[in-house]
Amino acid sequence: MPKPISEQVIVITGASSGIGLATAREAARRGARVVLAARNREELERVAGEIRREGGSAIAVPTDVTDYPRVEALARRAVEEYGRIDSWVNNAGVSLYATFEEASLEDFKQVVDVVFYGQVHGARAALPFLKQTGGALVCVGSALSDRGIPLQGAYCAAKHALKGWLDSLRVELMHEGSGVRVTLVKPSSINTPLFNKAKTQMGVMPQPIPPIYEPELAAEGILRAVEGDERDVYIGGAGKLLSVAERISPKLLDLQQTRQGFEQQKTDWPKDADAPHNLYAHVESDGGVRGDFTPQAKSRSVYQEVAGYPVAASLATAAVLGVAAALAGSRRDRALPVLFAAGALMLSGKGTLAATYGG
Repeated sequence: MPKPISEQVIVITGASSGIGLATAREAARRGARVVLAARNREELERVAGEIRREGGSAIAVPTDVTDYPRVEALARRAVEEYGRIDSWVNNAGVSLYATFEEASLEDFKQVVDVVFYGQVHGARAALPFLKQTGGALVCVGSALSDRGIPLQGAYCAAKHALKGWLDSLRVELMHEGSGVRVTLVKPSSINTPLFNKAKTQMGVMPQPIPPIYEPELAAEGILRAVEGDERDVYIGGAGKLLSVAERISPKLLDLQQTRQGFEQQKTDWPKDADAPHNLYAHVESDGGVRGDFTPQAKSRSVYQEVAGYPVAASLATAAVLGVAAALAGSRRDRALPVLFAAGALMLSGKGTLAATYGG
């Protein structure tokens, strides 16, 4: 049985900023003992000190997740300090904005090494300890685990690989009778400093595709996974909508992305490829929890609030699709209403089936 967060030892990678930092703070606030990992030693120690001053328990372990011996050392350090690991949150990430032909193969591989192999390394190091506690392996994927978009080919490839690997790992653990719970968290666009630190070859700083959600919503979803036994947790209704639309008609999404997918990811703020980025090493300041998109970011997701209830979640998604169909129907693009309406019909009955499946 999952333990309450207040009784858990939780390891969080990518904990120096964004989703990881928001998750670490909230977990500590709820009484968890947290082990913070990232490349930026100074930022990690500052955050760990802040948590301890507020009465929480935290240690900082500088770690590059692409280096497996260091990830092993992270797991050992957590057990040395706290005696066990109850949950491991794989969250470290970087991004590269460029078309496939513009991106160097070295940069492409580095994104995959951090975003995918970093999580593979985390799981390999954590599983022996999680098996002892019946703990949770929580991997932060993306809505882009289900659907790729232009200009982020390496990131999408890594997030797709993550989903496929976890499908295999989950079944292997079930087959051996392991009590380890495996959850893939799929955030929609989140207002984090990832976009400030990403390498870009677009000539401008990138931005998350609207709608944008605040990092605390992602932290809430991750901690729900830590305490629960869900297969997938979507952060924000937009990510769920994208996943459903991909299953209904990938070709229609191809058309939509061709028309909108490039410009939606660009700000008006100039930034060249030589500007500081964190692809290979941390930048001096990791930027805290939020990025530069707070005015547009949502602090609430109705879909996420009901997502713990399968029937209600499916009905909520169906309602969103229905509204999207109505709105799209008033515009020139007549393909989108068909896509959204079909999704609404499909999902209106799906919740009852989902409620009977505990996977």
